[in-house]
Amino acid sequence: MKLTKHTDYAFRVLIYLAAKKSDNLSTIKEVTQAFDMSRDHVMKIVQKLAKAGLVHATRGKQGGIKLGRPAEEIIIADVVILMEATLTPVNCEKPACNIKQGCHLAGILFEAQDKYLSHLKQYTLADLIPDNSQTVELINTLFLKTKEHP
Repeated sequence: MKLTKHTDYAFRVLIYLAAKKSDNLSTIKEVTQAFDMSRDHVMKIVQKLAKAGLVHATRGKQGGIKLGRPAEEIIIADVVILMEATLTPVNCEKPACNIKQGCHLAGILFEAQDKYLSHLKQYTLADLIPDNSQTVELINTLFLKTKEHP
């Protein structure tokens, strides 16, 4: 299964916020500069993450974003389910498939998807960024670069 750019960017935002290991607010600008992503795209993603409670967003001059709950409570599968527009692996209805009554492809693909999501349910955001990992170091380096070149 290939994740959309929308989901990929959502993970980048969440990893960035979790790796900072700080209660200080980050800005959309920091995140977009760190990953060279479109501000408008990230705004939409953060809005969706905030609505789901995964990110806490504060508006205004002193505003910013931070994780809405501990990284240990953010399940990877939940992020995929939230961000992906459709998880249907195959559409046998439009256009209508003439062999769908006898075909087993849909059942096999749905079973594979269930196994995929079950596997992802074992992991949290915290699993992606263990303490003292290279990811934490890289995020902190990116954060410092965004502060040097606003």
